[in-house]
Amino acid sequence: MTPDATAENESTRLARRMVTALAAGGVRHVVYCPGSRDAPFAYALDAAERAGWLRVRVHLDERDAAFVALGIAKAARLAGRTEPVAVVTTSGTAATNLHPAVAEADASGTPLVAVTADRPHEMWGTGANQVTRQSGLFGAMARAAIDIPAGFPADERLDAAVGRTLAPALGALTGDPGPVQFNVGLREPLVPASGWAPTGRPPAGASRPPAPPQRPAGVLDLPERTLVVAGDTAGPRAETLARAGGWPLLAEPSSGARFGPHAVCDYQRLLDDGLADPAEAVLVLGHPTLSRPVSRLLARRDLRVVVAADGSRWTDVAGLAEVVAGPVEVNHRPAGGWLRTWLDADAARPAGRPKDEAAAMIWVAHCAPDAPALVIGASDVIRAFDRNAAPAGRGPRVVSNRGLAGIDGTVATAVGLGLGLGRPVRAVVGDLTAAHDGLGLLHGTLETQPDVQVVVLNDGGGTIFTRLEHADAAPPGLFARYFTTRQGVDFAALAAATGAAHHAVDDTAGLGALLAEPVRGCSLVEVRLGP
Repeated sequence: MTPDATAENESTRLARRMVTALAAGGVRHVVYCPGSRDAPFAYALDAAERAGWLRVRVHLDERDAAFVALGIAKAARLAGRTEPVAVVTTSGTAATNLHPAVAEADASGTPLVAVTADRPHEMWGTGANQVTRQSGLFGAMARAAIDIPAGFPADERLDAAVGRTLAPALGALTGDPGPVQFNVGLREPLVPASGWAPTGRPPAGASRPPAPPQRPAGVLDLPERTLVVAGDTAGPRAETLARAGGWPLLAEPSSGARFGPHAVCDYQRLLDDGLADPAEAVLVLGHPTLSRPVSRLLARRDLRVVVAADGSRWTDVAGLAEVVAGPVEVNHRPAGGWLRTWLDADAARPAGRPKDEAAAMIWVAHCAPDAPALVIGASDVIRAFDRNAAPAGRGPRVVSNRGLAGIDGTVATAVGLGLGLGRPVRAVVGDLTAAHDGLGLLHGTLETQPDVQVVVLNDGGGTIFTRLEHADAAPPGLFARYFTTRQGVDFAALAAATGAAHHAVDDTAGLGALLAEPVRGCSLVEVRLGP
């Protein structure tokens, strides 16, 4: 601290105390976006990083910065932790650019902490520069939103406010983590009068959120003809339950459960073929959103649909589910004919498209113990994995933004995942996703860039629409212009613009050779699949 902290200006005191409280509350990573109004946080964060309290990533674009923070938080989830990650912006449009990542964090239950610097209250409604309505900016998407007015006392009252807001971010009392907002008014001067050199660890106190509640596992009694559906972030317990019950496992690629002897690869085809007609029950874990056949399965009125929920939100689109509080256990039974029917039918898989073959190869490569973490883009890419990623004895470490299933910020999420994990990451996306977020690879020359490789499965536009009803309903010209929207991006030039290496692959042999190489540095690989 400074010899006399009260001699500092109010914005500096507030920023320093708030950074201290955030660090004491468990924030270990902060993504900072350059600006004038949030400058007091720049000085405070730099000092806190030098003291070893936290790590800071400076990122130019607020929209991607929020997705970088989201990726860091998802890295903690892969490691079995719920850890808040902060993103700090200046006022005006900068703060509004956080909205897509906040929406994804809300739907995916990710503890993203938005710290939006604001003009002081006396400037609100005056037409002054960069003044907009930031208070409660994210509406119902935020688990909590608090205004810290300019001049707020930088003492235990601020610590308590930070702790009260971090608690809902972590789902400490609800089991429902998600985004929160601190809207912080900062009055000039915005430059500290003296230096700050914090030492030791930040003091634990009122800003430390309470521990999440622990519940004993309940036991479910389900019939032999049960199916286990594992959606996004279901985790390996879904595989454990399927094995214990002797049931087929229908696990999405980002479930964390797509492995083991009970996992079915192309369950979408088998559901469409009517293999689930004799089913008696479905056990649902995670957030399944990927396929219409699964949605139709969960809407059947002749089935007992049981959802094991860890918090106050769960998936029940048809309103038919019986909801039980997780964790759950099931009665053990040996695998029987019901499982065998599914595995035998799954073994006879028809040949797929080039994109399907690429997805299958990438999945196999990432099942190796030392493989990079895998980020799978939305739209047709993750569906190619869902139908062709053959389960093995272990699954890859997979992240996908399945909360709202948008293509927004996918590359930036991969960068954040690499920063959070401290290990290489390979992101697999479609050409439209790469065009949409290619600048997510951009980084400051003074920032450390994680080892991230973006593999672009380039088949010339939004091919997911060829699987939907519009492919038959729309005239060809309208379909091409309004749906597939081919862009013709020069990915070599895009890579060069971001400082990334570029490689082009024209066949599966070239892809196989690339997958055998370690991911080092920042690169963009274009797999040219043709239209």
